[in-house]
Amino acid sequence: MISKSRWKLLAMLALVLVVMVWYSISREDRYLELGFYFPIPEKKEPCFQGEVERKASKLFGNYSRDQPIFLQLKDYFWVKTPSAYELPYGTKGSEDLLLRVLAVTSYSIPESIQSLKCRRCVVVGNGHRLRNSSLGDAINKYDVVIRLNNAPVAGYEGDVGSKTTMRLFYPESAHFDPKVENNPDTLLVLVAFKAMDFHWIETILSDKKRVRKGFWKQPPLIWDVNPRQVRILNPFFMEIAADKLLSLPMQQPRKIKQKPTTGLLAITLALHLCDLVHIAGFGYPDAHNRKQTIHYYEQITLKSMAGSGHNVSQEALAIKRMLEIGAVKNLTFF
Repeated sequence: MISKSRWKLLAMLALVLVVMVWYSISREDRYLELGFYFPIPEKKEPCFQGEVERKASKLFGNYSRDQPIFLQLKDYFWVKTPSAYELPYGTKGSEDLLLRVLAVTSYSIPESIQSLKCRRCVVVGNGHRLRNSSLGDAINKYDVVIRLNNAPVAGYEGDVGSKTTMRLFYPESAHFDPKVENNPDTLLVLVAFKAMDFHWIETILSDKKRVRKGFWKQPPLIWDVNPRQVRILNPFFMEIAADKLLSLPMQQPRKIKQKPTTGLLAITLALHLCDLVHIAGFGYPDAHNRKQTIHYYEQITLKSMAGSGHNVSQEALAIKRMLEIGAVKNLTFF
């Protein structure tokens, strides 16, 4: 026969369990209410053409989806396309370098994506929230999976998936094996921050003398990639991300140069390309949490962002705004 003290102990344990379950549910409901997180549906979420474009107009104003996603040779070979800004917001002053790069790369979007009536896209960030998330299978089901920089796939498939439609990168972040971390048909999308970025990709693809100066970190000197997989991102997306989302001036002192992260840029691109946009692995630890790692694959902290030219607090507000108006939905807590 169980004593009264044991009954009391069991009752207390049951009460604690009930409170924990209630807190967990209410916490998740709060995220649902704010739009910062939603559970992964068992079936594909309905995809409506024009809905994301309409919601994105609240962020970007009267912007046009007619802007090409990738730069094309014809725009610089036959007619000199004028640009009001230098890199990263335009191509002013870098046209000759760009012309040589566009001569050996491509600009097309695969027909498998182009022909879709409704494009379901996910932008996979590099954040620590992806660790032990078990989102891999869900991520692989999207029509378009956009990844960032050198974030690995091999060894992390259970959490981040194995499908990569596009990978945005810049020279200093190209320290990954394109044939290991990507699929055979992955588009490698160069985000050019400076003229030397064009110079680097030209030397890599045309096997010219490598560039060793002009970078904050030495980029790869050997990079085994098919030139036809490489695309050059239209600086228009950097411009509207900086201007409309972060309110950054296009003309900045050379020593300051604040700019959007590749992640915010990828979301901006997805809002232009896709009819449904989900994100995963975005968000940084609180500023006071100095020991929390910021990536799912390496042990670096928020301290590494110092001097990067990125305002992560301002970007967090921009992403929360997207979540609040329903332009994007989040697969992980933000």
